[in-house]
Amino acid sequence: MNPSYARDLELARQCAAGDEAAWERFILEYRPILYRAADALDASGAARDLADALYADLYGVADAGAERRSLFRYFQGRSSLATWLRAVLSQRYVDRVRAQKRFEPLPEEDRQARLDSGHDGDPPDPNRARHAALLREALLHAVDRLDSRDRLRLGSYYVQELTLAQIGRLLREHEATVSRQLNRIRRVLRDAVERQLRDDHGLSGPQIAECFAAAAEDAGPLDLAQILGEDELRKKSAQDRSI
Repeated sequence: MNPSYARDLELARQCAAGDEAAWERFILEYRPILYRAADALDASGAARDLADALYADLYGVADAGAERRSLFRYFQGRSSLATWLRAVLSQRYVDRVRAQKRFEPLPEEDRQARLDSGHDGDPPDPNRARHAALLREALLHAVDRLDSRDRLRLGSYYVQELTLAQIGRLLREHEATVSRQLNRIRRVLRDAVERQLRDDHGLSGPQIAECFAAAAEDAGPLDLAQILGEDELRKKSAQDRSI
């Protein structure tokens, strides 16, 4: 266990034991993280069912006469709880994509080992760094094409972490309208990124899915706060050159 994640490990243990207060804290702190990871995997919102299903496995369902077994028992504190949750969610998404593409399912023992460690057991993909760079470039271009109001919505939610109600007050919109607009923006960004990766760089469907899954597991250079900041800097630089 990494001592830095002792607090996360204790929360996981309390949740696995059925502590209601711990569960309330977990849902409050980590539901937004899981939903944002799901939306990063599929901007249409179709991956949110995986996030919802994950709650049931985390809580644990007991068979008749059996002890309740929670997925939290596989969290060992080697990474942050948020990183581990994103890794589990992204792996489930990749499993779904592979099944839809008629790929052979991964052996159960390999899947169990990945959940235990929080890492994929497959050899490192030599194209991972290149794909991450292409994904970042495509996202930068997609964000650059958004209008100022959509960038404000995006920045308010993902960078400033305002609630839907707070954004609604800021933009004089109903909370439900803010939610619909954010879903629309995510679809626009997802479509634009997929189109550029496919048309400009020749990535296949499975490769694109792997790109998004890796980004959900470890955003790294895809940090939206940085991207939005760079987008504004590029626009300011362009304005300065035009003067």
